[in-house]
Amino acid sequence: MKSLEQLLSLLKLKKQLDNRYIGDNYPASWGRVFGGQVLAQSLNAAYDTVPKNRIAHSMHGYFILSGDIKMPIIYEVDKIRDGNSFTTRRVVAYQNGKAIFNMAASFQKKEDGVSHQIVAPNILPPEVLRTDIQQVESLKYKNPSYYESLKKSHPKMFEFKPVEIMSHIETKNAIPFSHIWFKTKENKNLSIPQKQQLLAFASDMGLLMTATKPHRKQINERPIFIASIDHAMWFHRDFDICDWLLHAMDSPSASSARGFTRGNIFSKDGALIASVTQEGLLRIKR
Repeated sequence: MKSLEQLLSLLKLKKQLDNRYIGDNYPASWGRVFGGQVLAQSLNAAYDTVPKNRIAHSMHGYFILSGDIKMPIIYEVDKIRDGNSFTTRRVVAYQNGKAIFNMAASFQKKEDGVSHQIVAPNILPPEVLRTDIQQVESLKYKNPSYYESLKKSHPKMFEFKPVEIMSHIETKNAIPFSHIWFKTKENKNLSIPQKQQLLAFASDMGLLMTATKPHRKQINERPIFIASIDHAMWFHRDFDICDWLLHAMDSPSASSARGFTRGNIFSKDGALIASVTQEGLLRIKR
Protein backbone atom coordinates (compact mmCIF):
# COMPACT_ATOMS: atom_id res chain seq x y z
CA MET A 1 0.00 0.00 0.00
CA LYS A 2 1.64 3.21 -1.20
CA SER A 3 -0.91 5.94 -1.97
CA LEU A 4 -3.11 8.11 0.22
CA GLU A 5 -6.13 7.06 -1.84
CA GLN A 6 -5.44 3.40 -1.03
CA LEU A 7 -5.29 4.17 2.69
CA LEU A 8 -8.52 6.19 2.58
CA SER A 9 -10.17 3.30 0.75
CA LEU A 10 -8.98 0.88 3.46
CA LEU A 11 -10.32 3.10 6.25
CA LYS A 12 -13.74 3.51 4.60
CA LEU A 13 -15.68 0.47 5.80
CA LYS A 14 -18.28 -1.50 3.86
CA LYS A 15 -21.74 -1.30 5.41
CA GLN A 16 -23.45 -4.66 5.99
CA LEU A 17 -26.39 -3.72 8.23
CA ASP A 18 -27.67 -0.53 9.88
CA ASN A 19 -25.00 -0.70 12.58
CA ARG A 20 -22.60 -3.34 11.20
CA TYR A 21 -19.51 -2.73 9.04
CA ILE A 22 -16.59 -4.76 7.70
CA GLY A 23 -13.03 -3.75 6.84
CA ASP A 24 -9.73 -5.21 5.65
CA ASN A 25 -6.32 -4.79 7.27
CA TYR A 26 -3.29 -2.61 6.65
CA PRO A 27 -0.41 -4.91 5.56
CA ALA A 28 1.76 -4.31 8.64
CA SER A 29 5.17 -5.99 8.41
CA TRP A 30 5.04 -7.18 12.05
CA GLY A 31 2.19 -9.59 11.26
CA ARG A 32 -0.44 -8.20 13.69
CA VAL A 33 -3.29 -5.78 13.03
CA PHE A 34 -1.98 -2.21 13.35
CA GLY A 35 -3.63 -0.31 16.21
CA GLY A 36 -3.83 2.95 14.27
CA GLN A 37 -5.83 1.18 11.56
CA VAL A 38 -8.44 -0.09 14.07
CA LEU A 39 -8.70 3.35 15.66
CA ALA A 40 -9.29 4.99 12.29
CA GLN A 41 -11.75 2.36 11.04
CA SER A 42 -13.75 2.50 14.29
CA LEU A 43 -14.00 6.27 13.91
CA ASN A 44 -15.13 5.78 10.30
CA ALA A 45 -17.90 3.41 11.43
CA ALA A 46 -19.06 5.79 14.17
CA TYR A 47 -19.07 8.78 11.80
CA ASP A 48 -21.41 6.92 9.43
CA THR A 49 -24.11 6.88 12.13
CA VAL A 50 -24.01 10.52 13.34
CA PRO A 51 -25.60 13.67 11.86
CA LYS A 52 -23.42 15.46 9.30
CA ASN A 53 -23.17 18.58 11.47
CA ARG A 54 -21.45 16.66 14.31
CA ILE A 55 -17.64 16.49 14.51
CA ALA A 56 -15.66 14.06 16.68
CA HIS A 57 -13.98 15.76 19.64
CA SER A 58 -12.79 12.68 21.56
CA MET A 59 -12.33 8.93 21.27
CA HIS A 60 -11.18 6.36 23.84
CA GLY A 61 -10.24 2.85 22.73
CA TYR A 62 -9.05 -0.37 24.38
CA PHE A 63 -7.15 -3.10 22.54
CA ILE A 64 -8.47 -6.39 23.94
CA LEU A 65 -6.88 -9.07 21.73
CA SER A 66 -4.22 -9.08 19.01
CA GLY A 67 -5.92 -8.96 15.63
CA ASP A 68 -5.31 -11.53 12.90
CA ILE A 69 -4.01 -9.56 9.92
CA LYS A 70 -5.32 -12.22 7.50
CA MET A 71 -8.95 -11.87 8.62
CA PRO A 72 -11.36 -8.97 7.98
CA ILE A 73 -12.69 -7.12 11.02
CA ILE A 74 -16.38 -6.67 11.83
CA TYR A 75 -17.34 -3.37 13.49
CA GLU A 76 -20.64 -2.94 15.33
CA VAL A 77 -21.85 0.53 16.35
CA ASP A 78 -24.04 1.11 19.40
CA LYS A 79 -25.98 4.38 19.17
CA ILE A 80 -25.70 5.37 22.83
CA ARG A 81 -27.19 8.86 22.70
CA ASP A 82 -28.25 11.63 20.32
CA GLY A 83 -28.44 14.89 22.29
CA ASN A 84 -29.05 18.49 21.29
CA SER A 85 -25.31 19.27 21.17
CA PHE A 86 -23.49 15.95 21.62
CA THR A 87 -23.75 12.51 20.06
CA THR A 88 -22.21 9.43 21.72
CA ARG A 89 -21.29 6.17 20.03
CA ARG A 90 -19.70 2.91 21.11
CA VAL A 91 -17.88 0.73 18.56
CA VAL A 92 -16.78 -2.88 19.10
CA ALA A 93 -14.46 -4.68 16.64
CA TYR A 94 -14.77 -8.45 16.24
CA GLN A 95 -12.82 -11.34 14.73
CA ASN A 96 -13.97 -14.97 15.02
CA GLY A 97 -16.89 -13.79 17.14
CA LYS A 98 -14.55 -12.34 19.79
CA ALA A 99 -14.15 -8.66 20.63
CA ILE A 100 -10.61 -7.48 19.84
CA PHE A 101 -11.18 -3.74 20.41
CA ASN A 102 -13.80 -1.37 21.78
CA MET A 103 -14.10 2.39 21.58
CA ALA A 104 -16.30 5.20 22.85
CA ALA A 105 -16.46 8.37 20.75
CA SER A 106 -18.21 11.70 21.29
CA PHE A 107 -19.30 14.13 18.58
CA GLN A 108 -20.37 17.77 18.94
CA LYS A 109 -22.08 20.34 16.78
CA LYS A 110 -19.99 23.47 16.13
CA GLU A 111 -20.16 25.97 18.98
CA ASP A 112 -18.32 29.19 19.90
CA GLY A 113 -16.59 29.56 23.26
CA VAL A 114 -13.41 30.55 25.09
CA SER A 115 -10.09 29.49 23.59
CA HIS A 116 -6.53 28.99 24.85
CA GLN A 117 -3.69 26.51 24.35
CA ILE A 118 -0.16 25.66 25.46
CA VAL A 119 2.78 26.91 23.40
CA ALA A 120 4.36 24.60 20.82
CA PRO A 121 7.95 23.51 21.63
CA ASN A 122 10.73 25.51 19.99
CA ILE A 123 12.56 22.85 17.96
CA LEU A 124 14.20 22.35 14.58
CA PRO A 125 11.86 22.73 11.58
CA PRO A 126 11.23 19.78 9.24
CA GLU A 127 13.12 21.37 6.33
CA VAL A 128 16.51 20.79 8.03
CA LEU A 129 15.82 17.25 9.31
CA ARG A 130 16.36 13.81 7.82
CA THR A 131 13.44 11.44 7.27
CA ASP A 132 13.06 8.33 9.42
CA ILE A 133 14.19 6.19 6.47
CA GLN A 134 17.33 8.30 6.07
CA GLN A 135 18.05 7.84 9.78
CA VAL A 136 17.92 4.04 9.57
CA GLU A 137 20.29 3.95 6.58
CA SER A 138 23.06 3.45 9.15
CA LEU A 139 21.67 -0.05 9.77
CA LYS A 140 21.81 -1.07 6.13
CA TYR A 141 25.08 -2.96 6.57
CA LYS A 142 25.26 -3.30 10.37
CA ASN A 143 21.89 -5.06 10.70
CA PRO A 144 20.40 -5.60 7.22
CA SER A 145 17.43 -7.72 8.36
CA TYR A 146 16.33 -5.08 10.91
CA TYR A 147 16.88 -2.36 8.31
CA GLU A 148 14.60 -4.12 5.82
CA SER A 149 11.99 -4.69 8.54
CA LEU A 150 11.93 -0.99 9.45
CA LYS A 151 11.69 0.04 5.78
CA LYS A 152 8.88 -2.40 5.17
CA SER A 153 6.89 -1.19 8.18
CA HIS A 154 7.07 2.45 7.05
CA PRO A 155 3.64 3.73 5.85
CA LYS A 156 4.59 5.03 2.41
CA MET A 157 1.72 7.51 2.17
CA PHE A 158 3.23 9.53 5.05
CA GLU A 159 6.54 11.33 5.50
CA PHE A 160 8.07 11.33 8.99
CA LYS A 161 10.97 13.49 10.17
CA PRO A 162 12.14 12.72 13.74
CA VAL A 163 13.86 15.56 15.59
CA GLU A 164 15.89 13.23 17.82
CA ILE A 165 17.51 9.89 17.05
CA MET A 166 14.73 7.39 16.45
CA SER A 167 13.97 5.18 19.45
CA HIS A 168 14.29 2.09 17.23
CA ILE A 169 17.98 2.76 16.59
CA GLU A 170 18.95 4.56 19.82
CA THR A 171 21.66 2.63 21.71
CA LYS A 172 21.95 4.91 24.75
CA ASN A 173 19.43 5.66 27.47
CA ALA A 174 17.75 9.05 27.02
CA ILE A 175 15.09 11.21 28.65
CA PRO A 176 11.54 10.12 27.65
CA PHE A 177 10.75 12.93 25.22
CA SER A 178 10.51 12.75 21.43
CA HIS A 179 9.31 14.95 18.59
CA ILE A 180 8.29 13.88 15.10
CA TRP A 181 7.18 16.04 12.18
CA PHE A 182 4.80 14.26 9.79
CA LYS A 183 2.43 14.85 6.88
CA THR A 184 0.91 13.03 3.95
CA LYS A 185 3.11 12.86 0.85
CA GLU A 186 0.20 13.80 -1.41
CA ASN A 187 -1.90 16.96 -1.29
CA LYS A 188 -5.60 16.19 -1.30
CA ASN A 189 -8.80 18.04 -0.44
CA LEU A 190 -10.06 16.11 2.59
CA SER A 191 -13.15 16.35 4.79
CA ILE A 192 -12.78 16.81 8.56
CA PRO A 193 -13.79 13.16 9.24
CA GLN A 194 -11.17 11.94 6.74
CA LYS A 195 -8.47 14.13 8.30
CA GLN A 196 -9.33 12.88 11.79
CA GLN A 197 -9.23 9.25 10.66
CA LEU A 198 -5.82 9.74 9.03
CA LEU A 199 -4.58 11.49 12.16
CA ALA A 200 -5.82 8.61 14.34
CA PHE A 201 -3.94 6.20 12.06
CA ALA A 202 -0.69 8.22 12.21
CA SER A 203 -0.93 8.99 15.93
CA ASP A 204 0.01 5.40 16.77
CA MET A 205 3.40 5.76 15.03
CA GLY A 206 6.25 6.16 17.53
CA LEU A 207 4.10 7.13 20.52
CA LEU A 208 4.66 4.06 22.68
CA MET A 209 8.33 3.87 21.66
CA THR A 210 8.89 7.09 23.65
CA ALA A 211 8.45 5.01 26.82
CA THR A 212 11.45 2.85 25.82
CA LYS A 213 13.94 5.74 25.62
CA PRO A 214 15.21 5.56 29.24
CA HIS A 215 15.75 1.79 28.83
CA ARG A 216 17.48 1.43 25.46
CA LYS A 217 20.62 -0.28 26.83
CA GLN A 218 18.54 -2.98 28.51
CA ILE A 219 16.28 -3.37 25.48
CA ASN A 220 19.24 -3.65 23.09
CA GLU A 221 20.62 -6.50 25.19
CA ARG A 222 17.32 -8.37 25.62
CA PRO A 223 14.34 -8.35 23.20
CA ILE A 224 11.16 -6.58 24.25
CA PHE A 225 7.51 -7.24 23.36
CA ILE A 226 5.52 -4.05 22.74
CA ALA A 227 1.74 -3.82 22.27
CA SER A 228 -0.87 -1.11 22.76
CA ILE A 229 -3.35 -1.50 25.61
CA ASP A 230 -5.40 1.65 25.15
CA HIS A 231 -5.37 4.84 23.08
CA ALA A 232 -7.29 8.09 23.53
CA MET A 233 -7.49 11.19 21.35
CA TRP A 234 -8.98 14.66 21.68
CA PHE A 235 -9.49 16.78 18.56
CA HIS A 236 -9.22 20.48 19.43
CA ARG A 237 -9.09 22.38 16.13
CA ASP A 238 -9.33 21.83 12.38
CA PHE A 239 -6.03 21.12 10.61
CA ASP A 240 -4.36 20.20 7.33
CA ILE A 241 -2.69 16.80 7.47
CA CYS A 242 -1.16 17.45 4.04
CA ASP A 243 1.06 20.08 5.69
CA TRP A 244 3.64 19.47 8.41
CA LEU A 245 2.32 18.57 11.88
CA LEU A 246 4.49 18.16 14.97
CA HIS A 247 3.84 15.29 17.39
CA ALA A 248 5.48 16.26 20.71
CA MET A 249 5.56 13.14 22.92
CA ASP A 250 6.65 12.28 26.44
CA SER A 251 6.40 9.32 28.82
CA PRO A 252 5.76 10.32 32.46
CA SER A 253 5.93 6.74 33.77
CA ALA A 254 6.74 3.09 33.09
CA SER A 255 6.01 0.34 35.63
CA SER A 256 4.54 -3.16 35.98
CA ALA A 257 5.55 -4.01 32.37
CA ARG A 258 3.50 -1.04 31.11
CA GLY A 259 4.56 2.28 29.61
CA PHE A 260 2.39 5.42 29.65
CA THR A 261 2.82 8.07 26.97
CA ARG A 262 1.27 11.42 26.02
CA GLY A 263 1.35 13.45 22.84
CA ASN A 264 0.37 16.95 21.73
CA ILE A 265 0.01 17.51 17.99
CA PHE A 266 0.65 21.01 16.64
CA SER A 267 0.27 22.57 13.20
CA LYS A 268 3.38 24.15 11.68
CA ASP A 269 2.19 27.61 12.76
CA GLY A 270 1.88 26.42 16.38
CA ALA A 271 -1.85 25.68 16.77
CA LEU A 272 -2.61 22.75 19.09
CA ILE A 273 -4.85 20.57 16.95
CA ALA A 274 -5.04 17.32 18.97
CA SER A 275 -3.86 15.55 22.13
CA VAL A 276 -3.16 11.84 22.57
CA THR A 277 -2.53 9.40 25.42
CA GLN A 278 -1.55 5.77 25.21
CA GLU A 279 -0.58 2.97 27.57
CA GLY A 280 1.10 -0.13 26.26
CA LEU A 281 2.72 -3.38 27.25
CA LEU A 282 6.51 -3.23 27.56
CA ARG A 283 7.54 -6.77 28.42
CA ILE A 284 11.19 -7.79 28.45
CA LYS A 285 11.38 -11.25 26.90
CA ARG A 286 13.04 -13.99 28.92
